Amino acid sequence: QVQLVQSGGGLVQAGDSLRLSCTASARSLDDYRLAWFRQVPGKEREFVSVIGWRSNRSFYSKSVGGRFTVSRDSAKSTVYLQMNSLEFEDTAVYFCAASSSTGFSYSQATDYLFWGQGTQVTVSS
Repeated sequence: QVQLVQSGGGLVQAGDSLRLSCTASARSLDDYRLAWFRQVPGKEREFVSVIGWRSNRSFYSKSVGGRFTVSRDSAKSTVYLQMNSLEFEDTAVYFCAASSSTGFSYSQATDYLFWGQGTQVTVSS
């Protein structure tokens, strides 16, 4: 069982930066991958990024690659999403998620069992 508590988010202008945090409570996160998704009303949850807790390998969607960076702090059991050069299209509710799956699939919301509460990011143009 993993509990995820998010912080960060808010209202920024296009071009600004923002950092989201997601703190996990679990016996050990070594076997987990932590991901970020986002969702806008009326659309499906969209994959943003994922990081393997043990491997520290990360992957990104094409829409955020080069602008967003995912990282983790093992001592704090926290995963971060640093978002730079924000665009109006990045406006969404952002969710962190955790999965202990070792399968190749990592970009579908159904790959993840545990979810944070979500946090709103609004980018004004």
